[in-house]
Amino acid sequence: MGPAVHSIDSLPAITFSAAMATDAGVGTRELRRLIENGTINRIGRGLYRRTDLPPVNLDLIEIVARRPDATLCLSSALAHHSLVDAIPARIDIALPRGARIPQTNAPVSWHHFDAATFELGRTELAIDGSDATIGLYSPERSIVDAYRLRGSEGYEIAPEALKNWLRRRGSHPAALMDIARQLPRASGPLRHALELLS
Repeated sequence: MGPAVHSIDSLPAITFSAAMATDAGVGTRELRRLIENGTINRIGRGLYRRTDLPPVNLDLIEIVARRPDATLCLSSALAHHSLVDAIPARIDIALPRGARIPQTNAPVSWHHFDAATFELGRTELAIDGSDATIGLYSPERSIVDAYRLRGSEGYEIAPEALKNWLRRRGSHPAALMDIARQLPRASGPLRHALELLS
């Protein structure tokens, strides 16, 4: 056990790959032994994390390790912003159109958004317990996306999110319409919904 104690201290205090473990002096056999004795977790194909680190959302860590541009969107973003009650069974992640979809152990619904508007309303969310961040669309962008993609995402989620957003202090419909005008198929449905609720 002596060598393993030394090795765990040399492993990065982040999510790391097998190559990073090798660079730290931990070979494949020892890496396997560290997994078996619970010193490290395998969080995805070729991705590992020390168990002595603070608890973290391993699904988000794996997603962002595979795609640094991954962005929480649609139902997942709306749930994060407390605009819908339902917690999606799969994590909604947007990538720029044409980007390769990686294989993950995490349950992900991948969505391709136009590269020209991909950054619109995009911020960074710190992943608790780590130094990593993942992209997150703003409440306004998430609502607009729910309206413009309601045919594929369902017709119930957008009105619920909009009603909850309008109840919040400081919510301005003009901010929603500004984003809607920059995205295809969004202005008409959103304007109609706002008229019904006003």
